[in-house]
Amino acid sequence: MKYQVGDKIVVLHTDEEGTVVDIMNDKMVMIEVRGVRFPAYMDQIDFPYFKMFTQKKPVEKKKIYVDNIRKEKPAPKQKTGSGVWISFIPVFSKDVFDDDVVEKLKVYLINHNDEDYQFHYKLLFAGDEHFELKNLARGNSDFYLHDVDFDDLSDNPKFSVEFSLDRPDKKKALYFETSLKLKGKQLFKKIEEIQVKNEPSFAWELFSVYPDKVEEEKVDLSKLGNAGFRVYDASRVREHLAPARSVVDLHIEKLTDNWKKMSPFEMMEMQLNEFEKYYQLAVDHRQPELIVIHGVGEGRLRDEIHEILRLKKEVKSFVNQFHPLYGYGATEIYFK
Repeated sequence: MKYQVGDKIVVLHTDEEGTVVDIMNDKMVMIEVRGVRFPAYMDQIDFPYFKMFTQKKPVEKKKIYVDNIRKEKPAPKQKTGSGVWISFIPVFSKDVFDDDVVEKLKVYLINHNDEDYQFHYKLLFAGDEHFELKNLARGNSDFYLHDVDFDDLSDNPKFSVEFSLDRPDKKKALYFETSLKLKGKQLFKKIEEIQVKNEPSFAWELFSVYPDKVEEEKVDLSKLGNAGFRVYDASRVREHLAPARSVVDLHIEKLTDNWKKMSPFEMMEMQLNEFEKYYQLAVDHRQPELIVIHGVGEGRLRDEIHEILRLKKEVKSFVNQFHPLYGYGATEIYFK
């Protein structure tokens, strides 16, 4: 092996010096440059000795008097923001025929914006939660999430992330939810592309700019006030509401850690209370739809929820049909 962990190196394209921190395979290493870690092929780096011996020594500059300095216009500041991405780094190994095969993918959250974001990351396979992480993605930095076995990626993976500003802004949305669904054919195509281009990773953009808060349409109620009616400003009520959810999971193990000590009646009561809570939040936030995951089981929780929905005046329709992520274990609710 040409390099070992701890070796000092120089990046050929940028002439920056760094350190080898991990050996990924016989072609790639993980390096650290100015506090940032990223993968590199071995032909993209070299030992710094050649640079040390060939580098020209700095020449002492002549003194320049203030009167002789030429005034120049300040260079305009360039915007560095370029969105938030989810990035995948394939880790290769050799099979019995000495061919390169993908063993796993290293998953990173890449924040190229200046803002810091709180995030709640989930990886789901066929609708079932496999991995979950809450943390902070600082501006212009990379965040390592976890490794995913390549064999598992055939189970309809969904990478879901909910973002919120680390420093809340009244003009910005309280939270922003986005997701990426990967198909096997799509994944193989990306891996083939980076092999042809000799690139270490591939990525998808989750969003470019954090969204603004949706402004309410203001209605002129001055005529009612002038006619003697008492008018209240109801638009400010939603400012203090908790965030709504587009998908609510009512599996009891998601709601409490002490579910094994609860009776069936207590479990049902907790699940229905959770449903009522997020149903009302969805109505208050004027969501167009809500998905409630109740599972299949004996169907008692599903039947209870359906009975409640039949009496709700805000419900336009609801359906319990096969869903590619949740099977028959979820009900889709559509509001008026």
